[in-house]
Amino acid sequence: MKQTGFIYHPLYQKHETEPHPENPGRLQAILDRLENSEDRPTLTELEPRKALPEEIALVHDSDYISYVDEKCREGQSSLDMDTNISINSYEAALLASGAGLTAVDKVIDGELDNVFCAVRPPGHHAERERSMGFCLFNNVAIAARYAQEQKELDRVAIFDWDVHHGNGTQNSFYSNSSVFYSSAHQFPFYPGTGDKGETGTGDGLGATLNFPLRAYSEDSDYLELVENKLIPELFKFKPDLIIISAGFDAHAEDPLATMQLSSGCFGKMTELLRKASEEICNGRLISMLEGGYNHQALADSVHSHLAALSA
Repeated sequence: MKQTGFIYHPLYQKHETEPHPENPGRLQAILDRLENSEDRPTLTELEPRKALPEEIALVHDSDYISYVDEKCREGQSSLDMDTNISINSYEAALLASGAGLTAVDKVIDGELDNVFCAVRPPGHHAERERSMGFCLFNNVAIAARYAQEQKELDRVAIFDWDVHHGNGTQNSFYSNSSVFYSSAHQFPFYPGTGDKGETGTGDGLGATLNFPLRAYSEDSDYLELVENKLIPELFKFKPDLIIISAGFDAHAEDPLATMQLSSGCFGKMTELLRKASEEICNGRLISMLEGGYNHQALADSVHSHLAALSA
């Protein structure tokens, strides 16, 4: 049985966004599902530290970081047409990014096998100088850069199974050959990026691999591409760490998309990736929450994900 960490902080619930699909009820549904589960996975519960502004600046422009802080302190209600904020959102975002840093420390230092970060706000749409798609800071990109800067890892792989393409993460590493970014997402769909012709540029050419999928894709479509297309590329790349951008909005019950995945499919994809990580990088695997907007479907999918991480 794997030693799996579960990172959460109550301040994530103080990122108040209502009325909005990305709301505090998402995390409460996950916590309730775990609390009331008769087959709750064995987890090591951890609190994150706050990411420092200079750590956020590994990915984001310093002026943008200050701008987010300022708008939250002023009590503004949004940063853009999609991204709601409140007075506590900046602090919550520091803790969301900090969860990834805490997870990197625990996994790379050998204290845990893998970690799931139940965070808000999500991150994979956030660009270097702007918020986007409910996201303030790009949590997975910051974790990847921190792993390279502070833990001296040569190569990091990120797989994003959120139903929306992670434009911010892709752009963070598009010319960087040391980070392999791959995404499976509904296409054409928001945010409009993620065509299979997007493969990187310059030194990063070939280090981006997109799997644009038609609407109404099913479990078998995802499992086939993970097992037969993604994992062989991971073996070729040989990352020192694998990070999952774990959005659960490709679920059949999710209101923001039209994919047809079951809750169990997320567990099956996790099992495939966990087993691959054991062969490639000594099981070093970190997962960070992105989307998922039907609360029951999200909670069930996260439970399946955690069960596979800790098996």
